[in-house]
Amino acid sequence: MDLLILGCGYTGRRVAARFLAKGARVTVTTREPERLNIAGAEVIRVDEVAARVCRGVMVLHSIPPNGPADLLSALGRAPERVVYLSSTAIYGSAGFVNEHTPVDLSSERVRARVEAEREVMAGPWSSLVLRPAAIYGPGRGIQESMRRGAYTLSDLYVSRIHVDDLAAHAEAGLLSTVTGAYPVADEEPCTSREMAEFCAGLLGVELGPGHDAPSRFSSNRRVDGSAIRKLLGIELRYPSYRVGVPASLRMAE
Repeated sequence: MDLLILGCGYTGRRVAARFLAKGARVTVTTREPERLNIAGAEVIRVDEVAARVCRGVMVLHSIPPNGPADLLSALGRAPERVVYLSSTAIYGSAGFVNEHTPVDLSSERVRARVEAEREVMAGPWSSLVLRPAAIYGPGRGIQESMRRGAYTLSDLYVSRIHVDDLAAHAEAGLLSTVTGAYPVADEEPCTSREMAEFCAGLLGVELGPGHDAPSRFSSNRRVDGSAIRKLLGIELRYPSYRVGVPASLRMAE
């Protein structure tokens, strides 16, 4: 079993570990191979993909649309399965999102992301597109930014997914025959204010307007990711930030 991860970052490293534990041969790409060390995996540059890709390989593609050009062309017809990690940002201003929600093509950024999805789904391989909500986990998320006083007290909703649960989706997706495009999120969206208050209680931080900072989550979106969980047979380890954030803080220590 061979796995190629295009853009091995925060989520990709966890997917690599899952497949290495299965005895798979794992190759990962990065712009700076000398800075990425995953025991048991081969690390290559993106421009080496065409020469190194093997027939029947599974591919996890997580490089955003502004990445290297002709990346999919470099894969040729070798892959058997490609899973692409996109984003729920493609739903734009939609307040409630599920597997039937249409994409919002009103911005250039979304159009580029949707085009990347279409290229993956049009390839000569079986494919699945996963559209994760805001990804958090050890070392990443509001529980970390609050240490710097960066948080927002808005009443806009944000959906999230713990990085380990997203990695579970990617693993199951690569090993499945499910096709299409689906949003991925946990079971409890909440407002930015609710998350800030929860994290403040865990960290012993006193909230105040003087600490307020603009959030990168400007949407007001509640995401239902139950459809893809059912199709892939996934049970979330962290169904809510109420369990995911405390666990992330423990793992980051």
